[in-house]
Amino acid sequence: MFNRMFATIIRKNKERLTAFINDFHPVVRILIVGTVLARAASSMSLPFLAIYLAKYSDAGIVTNSLIIGASSLAGTVGGFIGGTISDRMGRKNVMLAALFCWSAVFVGFGLAREPMVFVLLNVVNGLCRSFFEPVSQALMADLTEKEKRFQVFSMRYFAINVGVAVGPLAGAYFSTRNSSLAFILTGGIYLLYALVLVVLLARFRIHRIEGGVSSDNTFSKAWRIIRKDIKFRYYLCGGILGSISYSQMNVTLPQYLNGAFTDGIGLFGIMISLNAITVILFQLPLSVWAGKRRPVSSITAGNIFFALGNLGYAFSHDKLAFLLSMFVFTLGEILAFPAGNLLIDEIAPEGMRGTYFGAQTFQNIGSFLGPLLGGILLVHVGGTSLFVTLSVLSLSGIYFYWAGDRYRPHKRTSSTDQISSLAG
Repeated sequence: MFNRMFATIIRKNKERLTAFINDFHPVVRILIVGTVLARAASSMSLPFLAIYLAKYSDAGIVTNSLIIGASSLAGTVGGFIGGTISDRMGRKNVMLAALFCWSAVFVGFGLAREPMVFVLLNVVNGLCRSFFEPVSQALMADLTEKEKRFQVFSMRYFAINVGVAVGPLAGAYFSTRNSSLAFILTGGIYLLYALVLVVLLARFRIHRIEGGVSSDNTFSKAWRIIRKDIKFRYYLCGGILGSISYSQMNVTLPQYLNGAFTDGIGLFGIMISLNAITVILFQLPLSVWAGKRRPVSSITAGNIFFALGNLGYAFSHDKLAFLLSMFVFTLGEILAFPAGNLLIDEIAPEGMRGTYFGAQTFQNIGSFLGPLLGGILLVHVGGTSLFVTLSVLSLSGIYFYWAGDRYRPHKRTSSTDQISSLAG
């Protein structure tokens, strides 16, 4: 019975992939394929950065942790900067500059030995990611009809998980042999990705469909617009709460499992694999369901699944229960993450899509604060109370999304009027 069910799911996924190939702009297709390769390459190297630092750097554990965390801190503000620049100078210039620089960063990781060099490289790594990813999402939206954008964002998320599912296997092989080579190969793959995009963007003259009414944006003007957009602020608060909850998966959850089971780390590895497999199998069918509904409804359903998954972690006492909880939790991310991108696309004024997608990275504040909060709760109140608290936070995020959805600003005659009014 299960074999027939999985065979049906795989067949349906193949049909949807074929439809995707036929329906979307060639540049969107190469961005999706490139996402698979880029994420596979980066997950072949970056997850093993801590091991690599311990091997090649004489810095202590605390210093190595700060080095790794530097990327997230840089990315928190880098997305807004890169997105604003892309609205002013064009998607093409920002994306290609980020990719070429990214390639050099990974080669640098493979050659570096000094702690301060690693700090600099990882800061630039975070900036490159925060420049490239929001801008590539904005370009996908630029090149896609509005009613098909949820499918594009879902396909991008699907591609990320395919890459993440494949990359660590190669990374584990290199980490026990020649870990420097993994970083250099990653740099080579990013360079190839950049060169292919150079050809395609020139071939389809992407610069002709860029720009908009706010191509003269300055950073101060863009910041005023973002700061005064009440809908965006509501969505950002909801995203930060979601990030606090989701960030526990790779930080406090493995520590909790390690204390609860003799082979807790092994169980965590199985759960991460289940997470990737669930996304690969269920992303496309669930995106069809979600695509027929409003984004805030998909996010609500996703946050409910997040809450149920966290409750499962809180009260599970055997391995099967933890695996079931991870499955439920993963359904939440399948529904919530692409819909969150679609919400930003809907509220962004024309000509400021890059700025808004970039400013969305401010919700990484939750990814930074989440592990700190989770660690404190795990030590002082235990895992059960920790995951019950996370469940409450996930449900609380729903309020902010619905509050933002209900907020109706005064109607304006054009997107130019909207931008002028927001900018004050």
